[in-house]
Amino acid sequence: MKRRESITHSEGWALPIKHGSGWHAQGRQVSTRAVAVTERVAQQKNPAHLSPLLTSLFPLGVVGAELRAAADPSLLFAGEAPSQGAAVPKRIQEFAGGRLCARRALAEFGINDYPLRINHDRLPRWPAPVIGSISHTVGLCGAVIARRSQFRAIGLDIETVADVTPEIWPFICSPEDRALLDSLSKPDQDRCAALIFSAKEAFYKCQYAVTQQWLEFDDVMLEIRASDLSSGGFSLRARRSIALSQHATMPVFGRFMFHGDLVVAGIALGVR
Repeated sequence: MKRRESITHSEGWALPIKHGSGWHAQGRQVSTRAVAVTERVAQQKNPAHLSPLLTSLFPLGVVGAELRAAADPSLLFAGEAPSQGAAVPKRIQEFAGGRLCARRALAEFGINDYPLRINHDRLPRWPAPVIGSISHTVGLCGAVIARRSQFRAIGLDIETVADVTPEIWPFICSPEDRALLDSLSKPDQDRCAALIFSAKEAFYKCQYAVTQQWLEFDDVMLEIRASDLSSGGFSLRARRSIALSQHATMPVFGRFMFHGDLVVAGIALGVR
């Protein structure tokens, strides 16, 4: 896609300058020792925890962490707040929640006190030994991490089912996706539309890490049996020539789960 809304929200918000939290204050650089102390406190106070829900969507070797409460932006490390921005408090909390989840998952790989900065493309700059993905919606932030030696890329997406309304279906569905929706009853249509959105978001994040190619929603189509709509697996097939076809066998397979009013999707590309 040319505009990846969830990636921007999940992984690219600029945050306002705070005083007394280890960030730059009034243009003066806080001492290295003060920053180190602040970051140790932030690590100890991290409310994110390991997530069996997110981990279950991926192959062995991927670690997931989640946070369901509102995140405290003051727990961000200094390097995670690169600039002052106009993001509303809700977006700042979501950004912080994603970083805290990533921090908790990184700790499982022995990586602590690592400020997860933003690259030029607004995506996280992961530590060299690992790869990861971040997502969030109302009530749930999550991150998944894996060793780069095991996986080329992973993609996570979390959506609120009710947010994927019929008004946006034409923008996210290929003709094949729409035919699938039309074959279902109304309750199943809503859930399947949310799955289409979430699965494609997870796919786009995953493939971008390998190809740096922006795609449109109708560049791929979802393949799933109607009987499998409660939870399980799906595949995404390219509808045109895309760069990932040079790096992975298509279609690409993923897993999903409906959890309350949410749908969560995950895709992993192993090392060839």
